[in-house]
Amino acid sequence: MKTITTTHFNFPNQKSVYHGKVREVYNINDELLVMIATDRLSAFDVVLPKGIPYKGQILNQIATKFMELTQDIVPNWLIATPDPNVAVGHLCTPFKVEMVIRGYLSGHAAREYALGKRNVCGVMLEEGLNENDKFSSPIITPTTKADNGAHDEDISREAILSKGIVSEEDYLVLENYTRALFQRGTSIAASRGLILVDTKYEFGKTKEGKIVLIDEIHTPDSSRYFYADGYLERQYNGKEQKQLSKEFVRRWLIENGFQGKEGQQIPEMTEEYIASVSERYIELFENILGENFVKADLSDIDKRIETNVLNYLANR
Repeated sequence: MKTITTTHFNFPNQKSVYHGKVREVYNINDELLVMIATDRLSAFDVVLPKGIPYKGQILNQIATKFMELTQDIVPNWLIATPDPNVAVGHLCTPFKVEMVIRGYLSGHAAREYALGKRNVCGVMLEEGLNENDKFSSPIITPTTKADNGAHDEDISREAILSKGIVSEEDYLVLENYTRALFQRGTSIAASRGLILVDTKYEFGKTKEGKIVLIDEIHTPDSSRYFYADGYLERQYNGKEQKQLSKEFVRRWLIENGFQGKEGQQIPEMTEEYIASVSERYIELFENILGENFVKADLSDIDKRIETNVLNYLANR
C-alpha cells in the first residue's frame, strides 16, 4: 500500500517548511501553519526506514478530535482540517520543553526505576513499586524539546526555571494546562474502557502572547493506554498489561537489538510486519475514539493533500 513519507509542496505565500520526526510543517505568510502528518514511524528518537499505511491519517484525526474535546478547558492552535492528514492552525512559537505527565510507572520511567533511579525529573518516587503500578497522584516529568536528530532529555522543573527555558509565570500555566488535559483525557479514556497511563503535551505562544496547546494530543504516538478490564488482576499476578500505544513497536525493536544507540542496526521491516503495524494503529484509533476508521484514498496521496490544502487556502 502507498504511504506518504516526505513532502515537497510549495503553497502560496509559503515562507518555510520544517521537517519533524513524523510531521512536515509549512509556514504560510508568518500567519498560519499547515501541519501534514506523514506515515513515518519514529521510535527511540529515530525515524524508521519505511512508512506505515494510514498512520498519518490516524494520528491527525485522533489529535484533532481530542483538540475539539478539550478546547473548553485549554485553548489550542487548531483552525481547520482540510484533509485527513492535514491540520491548519495559528503560527505559534513553541516552548522548548515537552510536558510529560504520568499516572503509572510505565515506559521510560519504569526503565529508569528498574535501573535503581528514584529521582525522575526532580520527582522522588517511592520504593517498592512494580512496573505499571498506579501513582498516588499523577507526576509531571518534562523533557527538553530536541532539535533535529537530537534526543529529548529528562529535565526537572527547577532546571527549566533556573536555566530560563520557560519563565515561572508561563511554566505554572503549562503545569495547570497539563493536569487539566490529563484529567479530561483520563475521563474520556475511562468511558472507552481504557486507562490513560501517560502522555505528553506541547505548547506554544501565539503572536498575541496567548499560550495554546499545539501538535498532537492523546494519540498512540504521544500516549500510552491500558485496557481497564483486567488491569488489577494482571497487575496482581505480575503479568504484562494489555495496552494501546506505540510501545509494541518499541518492544519489537528492543527484542531485535535496537534502542537507538550508536552502532545498533534497525531490524528489517518486512511487508508483513508493516501491515501488522498498520492494522494495530487502526485498532488503536477505533478503541481510543470509539468509532470506525474510514480509510482515505491512497491512490495519489500527495495530489490529494495538495489539492485540499490549496482549496482551503484559496477559500478561507
